Amino acid sequence: MTIRMLLADDQPLVRTGVAMLLDAEPDIEILGEADDGQAAVDAARDLQPDVVLMDVRMPVMDGVEATRLITADGFGGPEEHTIKVLVLTTYHVDDAVLAALRAGASGFVLKDAAPTELVAAVRAVAAGEAWLDPAVAKGLLTEFAARPSSHVPAPAELAQLTGRERQVLALVAHGLSNTEIADHLVLGEATVKTHFGRVLMKLGLRDRPQAIVAAYRVGLVTPQDRP
Repeated sequence: MTIRMLLADDQPLVRTGVAMLLDAEPDIEILGEADDGQAAVDAARDLQPDVVLMDVRMPVMDGVEATRLITADGFGGPEEHTIKVLVLTTYHVDDAVLAALRAGASGFVLKDAAPTELVAAVRAVAAGEAWLDPAVAKGLLTEFAARPSSHVPAPAELAQLTGRERQVLALVAHGLSNTEIADHLVLGEATVKTHFGRVLMKLGLRDRPQAIVAAYRVGLVTPQDRP
């Protein structure tokens, strides 16, 4: 399946470099480019890409608000096509990046990331996964720790998880995709998705970023751990 993409960045050199890199991949097609947030929203509505690679700092409308609009219910049109947003930035973790993740972005990648990492991030997000590197996980942990409204599973809730579900949650917190978890645990990818779905349900969590934060906050994993 071809991943159809829209690039949104106000720096022409960045867009050109990223376009050349991604267009060289046989399963990625660049549908268009946008140089500000409003143009990104308009282009996403017209082109209906699978993934928007979104800079968070742009004129007219920033990437956070553009992400919020693009990922909102009903934006995908009559066929309910879900558009994913992958945040592209020069900053490891800051308020704008965290705001974009809260606004509905599926992941985060640095502009100085290795080409292979950018391609892997695009493919992961297109497949419905989250893409968060350890720096983002730590930033999310710090940011959400200051928010008393964020849900933290109680010990009794964590005890509801089976051993396998705890393994899956720990590996998710380390940033592994479902495919990587399946390989690591020698399971089918569908089985991993089932386990993770049960984790979300049992712990009352909404999505993958929230699960990562919860895993760190309850001490299931620490930033120094290795999967």
